[in-house]
Amino acid sequence: MSKSSLPRRSVIVGAAATVIGWNTVGRSWAVAEAPADAPATTATTTTATATGEAPADAALAALPRLDGTLVADAETLARFGGDFGHLVTAAPRAVLHPGSVRDVATLVAFARRHRIPVAMNGQSGTGGAAELESHSSYGQAAVHGGVAIDSRPLNRIIRIAHGRAVVEAGVTWAQLTDAALAQGWLPPSLTDYLHLSIGGTLSVGGIGGGVQRHGFQVDTVESVDVVTGTGELVTASPSSNRELFDAVLGGGGQAGLIVRATLRLERARERALVLNLFYDDLADYLADHKKLMLEKRFDLHVGDVARNAAGTGWKYKVEGVVHYDGTAAPDREALVRGLRCLPAETTFLDQTAREYAFRVDGFAGYLQAAGLWSQPKPWMSLFLPASTTEAFMREATAMLTPEDLGAGLLLFYPFRTDVITRPMTVMPKEPVGFHFDLLSFPFPGADHAAALRRNRRLYDLAVSLGGKRYLIGAIPDVTRAEWRRHYGALWGRAVAAKHRFDPAGILTPGQGIHS
Repeated sequence: MSKSSLPRRSVIVGAAATVIGWNTVGRSWAVAEAPADAPATTATTTTATATGEAPADAALAALPRLDGTLVADAETLARFGGDFGHLVTAAPRAVLHPGSVRDVATLVAFARRHRIPVAMNGQSGTGGAAELESHSSYGQAAVHGGVAIDSRPLNRIIRIAHGRAVVEAGVTWAQLTDAALAQGWLPPSLTDYLHLSIGGTLSVGGIGGGVQRHGFQVDTVESVDVVTGTGELVTASPSSNRELFDAVLGGGGQAGLIVRATLRLERARERALVLNLFYDDLADYLADHKKLMLEKRFDLHVGDVARNAAGTGWKYKVEGVVHYDGTAAPDREALVRGLRCLPAETTFLDQTAREYAFRVDGFAGYLQAAGLWSQPKPWMSLFLPASTTEAFMREATAMLTPEDLGAGLLLFYPFRTDVITRPMTVMPKEPVGFHFDLLSFPFPGADHAAALRRNRRLYDLAVSLGGKRYLIGAIPDVTRAEWRRHYGALWGRAVAAKHRFDPAGILTPGQGIHS
């Protein structure tokens, strides 16, 4: 690659902080000269003129031609320096807005040659920068001093036909849900909040109320197109490049960056009958929820825990859903027969399938209007073996206060571990597990350092009882030894995949798994 002159096509004339090359001596980006009236940026230490001529004294590696842009303006770097959790700040030194999948492969190959860390960032959401959502809540997508790849421009739904969808990584589950419903289909496993990028959730697993029947979202994937840490674009499936397929689905971006996916769909039904079943007693709740799951009375179900009306303890809720067509509504009495729930507090809601799929949007709108969406959020998700779940919950609910939840919620429900088929989504070693998902939205003035210490205590308790973690959680000071314990017998496989597919170790350092 030439180090003396740069092709004009790599420069957008007059664009502020458009990257045109890499200074191999100073290890900094060279950018096109900004107009005189543009704000100054301190993101780079070397500049080149907008005519494409490199400074004579710089050892400059020209950036390969891109369909999109690589930028280093201060505003963009600041936005990609944080995430939805607002607890960790680690700014990149450049952000790629890809114009194509090819751009991702080109950039990663360039970054590997120069040992520049790279991470895909799936910032999605419904509005402006303050409302953005992602499955990075504790710096998982952070790439301090490296390149953040904005997945949102990769937003094409390429095809929906014959029970499958082919999509780019920046498409959100909301976009796919509406497009699929228009043709009579629906993804079988949806996150509760749909405005998340598909590539982002597939990189960590993707869990929602359909997990009991369909597993995680990664369990509905037929194939993926992946850019490995060497810059290769590879198609992987159970029958082709299986090692890479297994390594990237739920693998936290360690072996490759997902840029496209082929997903299984199921026939959509018109309506959703939603049952809310309430319990005062934890043991009754656990017994009934496990019974409902094993008997498959509902098409999907979740559960949550909230303070009771008196504020003296906790109330447990099952939210079960049965989908149906036309007027063939399910038998409500049969759905609750033989249960220990509180009959006077059992409620029913009949709505369209789309209304149920997008049910969280109203709650998110309230949080945004209240200014809580952009507050720091010490979230944590754990998976517990059924045999120790009651012991864990009794200690956890004794520890948690209303201030810990703020305006948020604590999801809590069972699932069958045998439907979780992707090896990197590590599960407890029992047939039934429980998902403990602390989605706190603390009020202003909350002690976030104390919340992180609480998360650490809960994590340690869960691990001592055979539990595992979900990769999105805010758990401080996790060591390499603890990651090794998390993966157990799969640790060697995870390390081997990292070495094979990311030999320079540049991909997704914010996870901290191999550091």
